Amino acid sequence: MPNNRDEKYDGVFGKPPKHGQFRKGVSGNPKGRPKGSRNLATVLERTLQERVVINENGIRKTVTKLEAAVKQLVNKSASGDLTAMRQLSALAGSAEVEAAAAQKETSMAEADQKIMNRLLEKLKDFDGRNKDGNNK
Repeated sequence: MPNNRDEKYDGVFGKPPKHGQFRKGVSGNPKGRPKGSRNLATVLERTLQERVVINENGIRKTVTKLEAAVKQLVNKSASGDLTAMRQLSALAGSAEVEAAAAQKETSMAEADQKIMNRLLEKLKDFDGRNKDGNNK
């Protein structure tokens, strides 16, 4: 027994009656994510870039937390800690992959720039021929 609101509702799955749909211009999640909240990657990046003071061979140095963590990992690995060796090996492998990707991106950018320069030269030549009245 449909009431006045549901008279046109045909009961199709995925098409709720109008009174059950979200209104236009109104968010389905009005509170949502608060402005200015940071995701995990941002928090991690900021934390790893914080500076700390370390004591290395009796000399005080200021380094980032990331550098300090890598130094500790390398030192543990050098002292024979197998877990540290595995972690260092995985870290070195991912660093090599990142470096290769960055190198490839740089070389691609250079190749793209060369192609763009050649196209610009051809366009200038073509434009110069048209102004002179000489066409191929």
